[in-house]
Amino acid sequence: MWIEDEPIDPVFASEDVPPPTTDATASSPVADSQLTVTEIERDGVVFVVLPVGRGAGSPVVTIPRSSWTGGSGDRPTVEPSEVQDRAIGSRSTERAVVDPRDQRIASLEAEVLRLRSSTTAPSNGAVPLDDQQVLQSVGIYRYHHPLENAVAYKDRLTVIEAEIAALVREGRAIERSNMFTFDNSLAKGRKMSDDLSKLMLRAYNAEADNAVRSLRAGNVETAKRRLEKSREAIARLGAMMEMRIAAEYHDLRVEEVELTSDWLMRKQEERELERDERARLREEKRVQQELEAERERLDKERALIEQTIERLRENGEVDAVLEARLGQIDAAIQQNDFRAANIRAGYVYVISNRGAFGPDVVKIGLTRRLEPSDRVNELGGASVPFRFDVHTIYFSEDAVSLETELHRHFASRALNQANPRKEFFFATPAEVREVLMQKVGALLEFREDAEATEYLQSVGAWPVRAA
Repeated sequence: MWIEDEPIDPVFASEDVPPPTTDATASSPVADSQLTVTEIERDGVVFVVLPVGRGAGSPVVTIPRSSWTGGSGDRPTVEPSEVQDRAIGSRSTERAVVDPRDQRIASLEAEVLRLRSSTTAPSNGAVPLDDQQVLQSVGIYRYHHPLENAVAYKDRLTVIEAEIAALVREGRAIERSNMFTFDNSLAKGRKMSDDLSKLMLRAYNAEADNAVRSLRAGNVETAKRRLEKSREAIARLGAMMEMRIAAEYHDLRVEEVELTSDWLMRKQEERELERDERARLREEKRVQQELEAERERLDKERALIEQTIERLRENGEVDAVLEARLGQIDAAIQQNDFRAANIRAGYVYVISNRGAFGPDVVKIGLTRRLEPSDRVNELGGASVPFRFDVHTIYFSEDAVSLETELHRHFASRALNQANPRKEFFFATPAEVREVLMQKVGALLEFREDAEATEYLQSVGAWPVRAA
């Protein structure tokens, strides 16, 4: 700016330019709540020194006092942003000196933000190795090649392995250029290309075999991505010789991985089915033994009551109580024989375990026991921390169909979406009661509230867990 018709540079002090020396030192610090400034005098003109940046060694900007808002009568507060705006203005005002340390801090902060975003966002070149993350992202397992059973998958794998071996024998597993020369020799170039292709194919097969060996039911996506990355790496490293894994060979190895995964999943399902079938047979055998023992007990009691009634009749006496009891025993024998002959008859129960599964989870099951509460007590054994609360136990002549209809109604709310044989559902007892009443018409007893006595007695003594 111009002072006394003389051009004066407004910047007198920075890291490169030392502050001016004054003829008459009349400097006085002005303490401001937001900015600390210092006044100096040079050749009869008062200037204001304003700091720019942070720290004791930060650069400063010097401007005439008359140009600093308000003249000499008052000293208003100067915002740091206002000083910065003035510092980067035209030559008629002043010129700012930028602190290189501030630039360094800003660049480091930007680098930190970039690195954080790169670690949270998935990279196209990275293969996720966390099986839990992959399973959650993929969801329920879908068969790539649906076949009837595990034996069919094993037979198909045998055919695939034979096709893979045939491609390797015929030299069609990996492609490469035959025009590569080494030491100005085409023969040497072909020899080097053949040797390197064998090495590359060995590496690819090692990755494929490792993917097959490390497969577990459900982590097929990780294995396929690793195999694809291996193929891309070989194509990149062998670009000079136009070397790459043949598409036909790669497809066969991917199909091998998929079939192996399907075979493992099918084997697991068949094992679970066999285990459930064994459990069902054990349960039916136990029910049959209970029915036979109950029939034997009823027959003994009926024979004893008949003998007693016969003696009373010989003496000319009649006992109405014994006559009524005999009728009850006959009805019990008839019901017992019906249950023994009709394997679909049984009890449908609705139970919950607030302490183990939460307040809005119920189990809907079926039992053919004479005492259905025995089955409920078995479920509340050592496998869960608290006993189950019973909401209802309903006898049905076709309990199998009733249970199936309830399961089908709440299928979309099942806890285990991968295994439909599990019987836990996200539903309140009141919701199950409404559906059950629609199916059977009326219920003699249904308890919507769960007592959860053991849970309520224990939860107050639990240690505080970190969120």
